[in-house]
Amino acid sequence: MAQEATPPPLFPVENSTEPFWRTELHQLDELRTTPDLPPHSDIVIIGAGYTGISLAYHLLKQLPEATHHQPVITILEARQICSGATGRNGGHLRPDLYGNIPKYIERYGLEAGAEVANFEIAHIKALKDVVAEEKIDCDLNLTRNMNVFLNEEDGERARKVYEKLLEHGLDYTTDIHYTPGKYAETISGVKGAKACISYTAGSLWPYKFVLSLLSKITASPHVNVQTSTPVTSVDSQDGKHTIHTPRGTITASKVIYATNAYTSGLLPQYKPNIIPCRGICCHITVPEGKDHPFLPYSYVIRSKTADGQSYLISRPDGSIIVGGAQYSFVDQREQWYNVIDDSTLIEPAKNYYDDFMQRTFRGWEESGAYVKEIWTGIMGYAYDTAPHVGEVPGLPGRYISAGYDGHGMPVIFLATKGLADMIVHGKTYEETQLPRVFKSTVERLEKAAGGPEGGDILG
Repeated sequence: MAQEATPPPLFPVENSTEPFWRTELHQLDELRTTPDLPPHSDIVIIGAGYTGISLAYHLLKQLPEATHHQPVITILEARQICSGATGRNGGHLRPDLYGNIPKYIERYGLEAGAEVANFEIAHIKALKDVVAEEKIDCDLNLTRNMNVFLNEEDGERARKVYEKLLEHGLDYTTDIHYTPGKYAETISGVKGAKACISYTAGSLWPYKFVLSLLSKITASPHVNVQTSTPVTSVDSQDGKHTIHTPRGTITASKVIYATNAYTSGLLPQYKPNIIPCRGICCHITVPEGKDHPFLPYSYVIRSKTADGQSYLISRPDGSIIVGGAQYSFVDQREQWYNVIDDSTLIEPAKNYYDDFMQRTFRGWEESGAYVKEIWTGIMGYAYDTAPHVGEVPGLPGRYISAGYDGHGMPVIFLATKGLADMIVHGKTYEETQLPRVFKSTVERLEKAAGGPEGGDILG
């Protein structure tokens, strides 16, 4: 039997901070389909966030009905459904068209960079379509994402990146619009804006999206979901995998790690590749009777004096979800780097957003806007900024979809569709047409293991 060395504990903590997204809990939040674990399952998915639930959805769509028996798919979750990064994020559906794409172009070539950009853009239509098809109520809204630069140097750098992308002739750049300093403040509504870049994006209630997908797949008798069931280890023998939990074991033909920041707790070889990093986010509202402008866009606002940014969406009720504030704590690594504790706030940042709307946006000065809920979440930061998708190198029958770098919303849904193609139809990674830079390979694992600690995470 091939028994893996037991990694140090790296599992979600109890008593996590409560995000706004989890203030209206779904009836399936703590689902256990059966009182006990099923002894066997064709496929076991570890993790019930955006990744795990999307993967199960795509698997059910693709599995031939004639082969169905109980249970085909078992989903194991350490806490509650969507209690990790997805239930704690900023609600953005935002392709990153001028940030990481130039990095990918420089490292891997123009075609590889364009693959990622077009893949992320495709998520806007894909989520719009599935929301309509499945009649999901998750406050999905399509808008423009306004990337605002508060100092002239950042604005000039953004202009050069924008013009370089135009020179490449990539089709998607026709949707990107650059606004110079003359009109940046009035167009964006952000005080002191020196430049801004905008393009099509969306926002949604991520918890409601995931739980609605779950309600669709649990209508099938071929899915078993077990919450409060952390996986402690996996071992393999003769093509069968034994998944160990405090509630017993389950055997499976295939295992998928939808574990994001917690991946190295089960796959130690990913420890240098996917680093758990803590972030902060909050929900801002105004007192009853107070007036303020409605913000029609979503935002990424670069800090004026230091590295770091805030990301923001405006909810349909006019309230705000905003997070980030990295520059206030980036030099205190013990607060965020390699941290899995989302039960406490990040001390240097916990008051950063108290008057954020008043000091940042025109027309909000007398709004009385205040932080109603504030929380932390654990992101899986990838050493080279790209997620790991595909078969785990050297471990047949085990697959991974993790390391989304705090940027999973415009990547995961179609990444798991491609992964389902591999699992169900035996397609190679290349046959799925997933972006080549997402493939989990020995080379990527070795590069991170031999590279500087933190990789792209720290700059």
